[in-house]
Amino acid sequence: MIRLLVVDDHPVVRAGMVAVLGEEADLEVVGEAANGAEALAVVPRLEPDVVLMDLRMPVMDGTEATARLRALPQPPQVLVLTTYDTDADIVRAVEAGARGYLLKDTPTALLTDAIRRAARGETVLAPPVAARLADRLRAPAVPELTAREVQVLGLVARGLSNAEIGRELFIGEATVKTHLLRAFAKLGVQDRTAAVTEAHRRGLVDLGG
Repeated sequence: MIRLLVVDDHPVVRAGMVAVLGEEADLEVVGEAANGAEALAVVPRLEPDVVLMDLRMPVMDGTEATARLRALPQPPQVLVLTTYDTDADIVRAVEAGARGYLLKDTPTALLTDAIRRAARGETVLAPPVAARLADRLRAPAVPELTAREVQVLGLVARGLSNAEIGRELFIGEATVKTHLLRAFAKLGVQDRTAAVTEAHRRGLVDLGG
């Protein structure tokens, strides 16, 4: 019997997963948690074999929770189950120690198979996720944006002008332009719109909605 802990901040999603997984003879849902902090609190007592982990949650997100769980003396396997498939999300989760990364539209049969494989210590990646990781490994190294460049692009995404960004960050308008030009070069784009689009694709900027 494989013991499972379901971690997701949406009660309806948790209930759905518990109902579906409860139909499997060799799977037992031993508990639920609404965020990473709750998961850390109950894992020592419940001793799950596999933790189904959402990524973006309040209090403590799935990536941090995964890293902390994997640092335990007897760590459970962590299988990420999320709606997000940006490069940044995938890489952070894998680096934190996640055994697998699946998307929430994964068919039930594939999900249950992935749980069994994760419990055996196998790596399980949704096909789109595996393709993204492969592309990232094949791609030539590119300079990373600095924290300030990401911050500036985030304000561009909110529709602020260079002057408004300067006032927001207490820097000169010329400095804002310098940060943008450097970001353009690193992202391989020529204008603000393309920069924001590419930064969003890489998981660096949240466009909201």
